[in-house]
Amino acid sequence: MPPPVIALLCCSALLLLVGGLLVWRGRRRWTGAGLPRGKVVYDDTGAWQECPKPLFSRRHLLTGKPDYIVARGEYLIPVEVKPTRSAARPYPSDVLQLAAYCLLIEENYDRIPPYGILRYQTSTFPIEWTPDLRRRLLVSMEEMRSDLLREDVVPSHESPGRCRACGHRDHCQERLA
Repeated sequence: MPPPVIALLCCSALLLLVGGLLVWRGRRRWTGAGLPRGKVVYDDTGAWQECPKPLFSRRHLLTGKPDYIVARGEYLIPVEVKPTRSAARPYPSDVLQLAAYCLLIEENYDRIPPYGILRYQTSTFPIEWTPDLRRRLLVSMEEMRSDLLREDVVPSHESPGRCRACGHRDHCQERLA
């Protein structure tokens, strides 16, 4: 073979190799973020696009910014990433946070997500968006709003980690840590 043909074949092979590595790296990053297959249409992490405006529901007086929303066919799937959290089961507070994003997608996009995804450091949890989860979210929001109107709210002292991070820790008589 003449030298120009060999050089062309070598360049082609090198380009194929580099292209393959870029595709592999992109898929690894996508999977590492806990994203399902689909198109990212909302990204609050700044990794894929500029950070978008928060989603807002006038009806429920709720606002929030999921880490991602991925379009899969006709569905929009909220994804919440907790990169430092490890657990065998999702935390109830994380489930309600994800439920809030499902509700916000309903209100903002007129589409009901079938589920949302919680991504922890080593685990991914698909959370089904059910009428029961919706009810639990709305009850929890109502309880929080009624607590805002109370003068004396009993603090939760079940988590030493939260207690250490609390802004009232210095003057709290019931602190754990």
